[in-house]
Amino acid sequence: MRRLILAVLPVLAVGAAAVPVAWAGSPHFITVSATRAGNSLTVSGKEAGLGNEAQVNIEVSATAECINKGGKHPKAENKGSIATNENVPVQNGKADFSLTLTATFTPECAPPMTLAFTNVTVSDTTNGISKSLAGTF
Repeated sequence: MRRLILAVLPVLAVGAAAVPVAWAGSPHFITVSATRAGNSLTVSGKEAGLGNEAQVNIEVSATAECINKGGKHPKAENKGSIATNENVPVQNGKADFSLTLTATFTPECAPPMTLAFTNVTVSDTTNGISKSLAGTF
């Protein structure tokens, strides 16, 4: 009987150590999309695999710049990096988010130039994951 107990104890110890790993989440973005309206960019999405976290900090960053009719960015001060972040509640291991960035320039990005958002990145700073959105918005 004593040998049986000594043989079973290591198995139970390994099982007890593995249980927290099984309960931990596996954070990942399910959907992320961006839409532009005027000089604002709204990035929305859903993150899952968050386990029993109460909230996550979502950060959105982008480069905003004025583009001329030739498709080029003129050498002016109307270009910059912008970012915003928000704590988003988690329900049932999932978080839905929607954050808006607004670009303001001096001088303004006036016609015939147009505003473009590039290098758009969404990050969950709580879990250290991020996703880049391809393209120009």
